[in-house]
Amino acid sequence: MRRLSVVFVLAVLPGFAAAPRSAPLLGISAGNASLGVPMQIVILLSLMSLLPAAIMSVTPFLRIVVVLHFLRQALGTQNTPSNQVLIGLALFLTIVIIQPVAADIYHQGWEPMENGQLTGQQAFDQGAKPLRAFLVRFAREKDVRLFVEMAHEPPPRNPSDLDLRVLIPAYILSELKTGFQIGAILYLPFLVIDLVVASVTVSIGMMQLPPVMVSAPFKILLFVLVDGWNLIVGSLMKSFY
Repeated sequence: MRRLSVVFVLAVLPGFAAAPRSAPLLGISAGNASLGVPMQIVILLSLMSLLPAAIMSVTPFLRIVVVLHFLRQALGTQNTPSNQVLIGLALFLTIVIIQPVAADIYHQGWEPMENGQLTGQQAFDQGAKPLRAFLVRFAREKDVRLFVEMAHEPPPRNPSDLDLRVLIPAYILSELKTGFQIGAILYLPFLVIDLVVASVTVSIGMMQLPPVMVSAPFKILLFVLVDGWNLIVGSLMKSFY
């Protein structure tokens, strides 16, 4: 991500330098006057540095990547698939799921602000509505109550009154619990295979051969026969609809 940011900055800096100093490169202005180019660059770089945290925190990426890592550990394949492959798969699945929400945020918040119809604060409030609706669907009431109490806020009358500083951490906790629950279920069939193989190898006196080496091919074979990738990815995608 850092390399990508550096490449992006190197690619766009010449264009920034050639643009007029009052050009609204990011569509951000203070009143009737646009922010200067250096300030717009600072804002852009700040947003890019926060982008990975936002992707991991307020999107389905969190649940997907946790489940995929549990699956790899359950299969016992160590570094296959690699972390890059799992993160790439989780990222593209996240894009498919979150695309309608991102489109609503753009049309309700960013686009009116670019056209001068809304101020920055109004655009933020409008753009936060689709995100809030998405987070409310998957945040557990228990986690929301916890952060409402920690923030010393009055109980909301309805979910739309929840503040994002309460809703986002509640969503993260809920997604972590859901990811761990799915991971525990994924472990069960492969654990049965490990137990059966360990019992057989011990009963026939194969003490020098680790049971993991024997059970690994059977676990991979079972996963392939049931078309595991299709089942796992399909179930993950359906859990967000």
